[in-house]
Amino acid sequence: MENITQWITNNQDLIIEYAIKGVVAIIILLAGLFVARLATGMLGKAMRKRDTDNAVISFLSAILKTVIVIAALLMALSHVGVQTTSFIAILGAAGLAIGLALQGSLSNIASGVLIILFRPFRAGEYVDAGGVSGSIEEINIFQTIMKTPDNKVVFVPNAQITGSPITNYNREELRRIDMVIGVSYSANLQKTKQVLMDVITADERVLKDPAPVVTVTNLNSSSVDFNVRPWVKGPDYWPCRWDLLEKIKDRLDQEGIGIPFPQMDVHVKKDT
Repeated sequence: MENITQWITNNQDLIIEYAIKGVVAIIILLAGLFVARLATGMLGKAMRKRDTDNAVISFLSAILKTVIVIAALLMALSHVGVQTTSFIAILGAAGLAIGLALQGSLSNIASGVLIILFRPFRAGEYVDAGGVSGSIEEINIFQTIMKTPDNKVVFVPNAQITGSPITNYNREELRRIDMVIGVSYSANLQKTKQVLMDVITADERVLKDPAPVVTVTNLNSSSVDFNVRPWVKGPDYWPCRWDLLEKIKDRLDQEGIGIPFPQMDVHVKKDT
């Protein structure tokens, strides 16, 4: 204990000097965090004024914040007395080794940049990407956050998204509803076609241009199949589809047009 007390007494100036440097380094680091928050806030505000997509804002803000925090950390270490040149060299070598070990993570970062550049989807759009269907919530450095229709939040790696086909259901204003309606072979085809056309054109959500189409598409083993293809606006797709299926079934029942279930006729031939 006496040795420790004597050492502190003999090195008071050195302790005070490093204590001051340590306090200043902490202040620099805290100032860096404050500047990072302020800069990302200003960036987000400026980009929102230009109606920039929220997913792009969150991605660029995350990159800007990371750069500012790293710069503040290097300044703080330099003030304490750490040789940042050597530190940067060591950090570069370590970064290379870590990069080789974390190729998947770097791939996610590169994929995130590609998503931001080419913008195959925007925040709020409903897409099928990376094997997941849902609305885009946010694009981060490593992953894209999606919300499914049953309100589950899914974190999909960016590399998984860019490495597979992307289907965007909201990019176009109009969508076509594709329904296959099978009817009995005993049904009058012209009457059935007219009934189906009457049902879909009676719905106000079905557009006149492009015109709806009703055609015979296949002669199956137990039914004659009709392709029923009306066009609607994107938000009306699912409500209109559900309503039309119900109305078509009711109308076919009223007209006495049967919808057969899969069946097979077996003919037994007896030798005499």
